[in-house]
Amino acid sequence: MRAFSLFPKFPQIKSMRTLKAASLFLLSSTALSSGAYAADKVTLLTNWYAQAEHGGFYQAVATGIYQKYGLDVTIKMGGPQVNGIQLLAAHQADFILSYDFQVLSSAEAGIPVTTIATSFQYDPQGLMTHTDITGLDGLKNKTILVAGNNMTSWWPWLKEKYGYSDAQVRPYTFNLQPFFVNPDVAIQAYPSSEPFQAEQAHTKTKFFLFADQGYPPYSATIVAMQDTLKSKPDVAAKFVKASMEGWKSYLNNPAPANALIKKENPQMTDAQLAFGVAQLKKLKLVTGGDAATQGIGVMTDTRWKQTADYMIRTKLLKPTTDYHKAYTLKFIKDTKVLP
Repeated sequence: MRAFSLFPKFPQIKSMRTLKAASLFLLSSTALSSGAYAADKVTLLTNWYAQAEHGGFYQAVATGIYQKYGLDVTIKMGGPQVNGIQLLAAHQADFILSYDFQVLSSAEAGIPVTTIATSFQYDPQGLMTHTDITGLDGLKNKTILVAGNNMTSWWPWLKEKYGYSDAQVRPYTFNLQPFFVNPDVAIQAYPSSEPFQAEQAHTKTKFFLFADQGYPPYSATIVAMQDTLKSKPDVAAKFVKASMEGWKSYLNNPAPANALIKKENPQMTDAQLAFGVAQLKKLKLVTGGDAATQGIGVMTDTRWKQTADYMIRTKLLKPTTDYHKAYTLKFIKDTKVLP
């Protein structure tokens, strides 16, 4: 029987040192050729059920963008009972989609979480009204339906800016029927949700985006634990870059991501996804503002200061809080994925 050599490329092995070197070379070559150096595994927890507002992340999975950057990304859906910050702190996720107020409040509480990029240049939150309303300043005598958690986010901003009162508020239970039957009711709304439901019910409405009147926060921000950013800065940088490329790709052709979104969230329809994408484009949530010239996902010190100042002014944040701990521009400033 012919002898088989483990070292066919090293026919003249003259010492143990040479033998060891040859072994290491062969093992390294075999590992590279077999893909033994696996991609970095990353888990992203979103802030709600899968929808168009998460499209860029699903697109980066569906089209192989994450894979191109050496990342193996798993996306987990959030929901009303999911505490993203808590799960992040417990290392049940590497990154979460969050909101400036949550991260600033976490900074006040000493929880070491940091925002590294944003999906949306503006918070998509607004009010949906009947067609007789011409502006947010015309709602002082109307009933406004507000979910409880928003009483400590955008509601103080509305009261401060337009002179609303707490007496106008009624609980929002995510049922639009009170709005449909009462012309004196306005309702909190997300551009891809309540307006879509109203359209399906053949009810004409108007939608007023708070950001158009100066409401400062970002939304659907990428947040990580500070120890993750210190131990895996390269992974964080690649994840940000790939995610922003995912957003650009999604707005150009949302079909790959939408297929994954529907698989994850079977209640999501093609019609609602199409409506959501149209709203993302119409409101320029991803591509507007600073993103138009500095790249998708960009954040600025100015905007973060505006949000912190608002929270401090309305007693949502202690003045002693170091708001700079809530974000870093390190991972997004040079990404420059232009729309």
